[in-house]
Amino acid sequence: MENRTGLTYMNRKLSGLTVTDDSSSAFSDCNSDRSGEFPPSSSENRRLFLSRAAENPDDLIRYLVSHLDSSSSSVDEQKQAAMEIRLLTKDKPENRIKLARAGAIKPLISLVSSSDAQLQEHGVTAVLNLSLCDENKELIASSGAIKPLVRALKSGTPTAKENAACALLRLSQIEDNKIAIGRSGAIPHLVSLLETGGFRGKKDAATALYSLCSAKENKTRAVEAGVVKPLVELMADFDSNMVDKAAYVMNLLMSAAEAKPAVVEEGGVPVLVEIVEVGTQRQKEMGVSILLQLCEESVVYRTMVAREGAIAPVVALSQSSKSRAKLKAEALIEILRRPRQQQQQQQLDCNRI
Repeated sequence: MENRTGLTYMNRKLSGLTVTDDSSSAFSDCNSDRSGEFPPSSSENRRLFLSRAAENPDDLIRYLVSHLDSSSSSVDEQKQAAMEIRLLTKDKPENRIKLARAGAIKPLISLVSSSDAQLQEHGVTAVLNLSLCDENKELIASSGAIKPLVRALKSGTPTAKENAACALLRLSQIEDNKIAIGRSGAIPHLVSLLETGGFRGKKDAATALYSLCSAKENKTRAVEAGVVKPLVELMADFDSNMVDKAAYVMNLLMSAAEAKPAVVEEGGVPVLVEIVEVGTQRQKEMGVSILLQLCEESVVYRTMVAREGAIAPVVALSQSSKSRAKLKAEALIEILRRPRQQQQQQQLDCNRI
């Protein structure tokens, strides 16, 4: 996934210089269910439940799937079955395949729409765990999981919201699903999670947004949903451990025309200049890339960036040994000098008249 510029510098197209080649190190994929996120049932209840199943694991799986159905099971039985599936799929890939083949996906998706918060959380998390198997992703999406996951993202428990974001990320790894997820209304809720979630929620939301916004129409949706404001705030907070993730998402959004004025309006220019000045090498590269895209077509923005003191740190970056950051910094310096050169030319033209 790349964000490219169309600039040419020293006869070299900067479109060939990506800044997201190493984004995988900034975005770790969403993990499966975290241990200790839900109160375990008493050992006695669990023994009673599992004693009904045969010792054969395949029989146990069929037994659990059969107890997900509300027409034949009580809410407590559904919760117990969903929790067991959540546990079985947490760390064992082979169970994810077996449960999907046993027909667990559709009844679990039904649980995602449950009005019972704990039942919904178990359903969301089990769907997330199943989605970690590539073989299951298309079946989960085609079984109608996207809209229930979006509703859980909107109104579920904090854990349900985080795991719904992760599940949507997993489904978005199929290209056709990116548009479907964007059109389902997921993006405003991901932006809300980015603003108000805990650290894990913010991380999961940023990762999902990064995946979804490789689709052009989702970039516009994200900007319209107000994503620029929390991204600027996260980039400004070096203690948040979110600077890299926020910068990668912002860099991806910059090809959307709506993003550039939003960055300026939300006070992004001084934040980006500070990143180029004091950030890590990767953060500096991301900062200069965003500024480069901001300035490439606007004299007003070039002047604003120069007045914020960008030239000195960008010059320092241009002397870096890192070729991608160096070339982008050199290209930005050339662009920032244009307003001054244009003013000088205009003055010469006036003197000739």
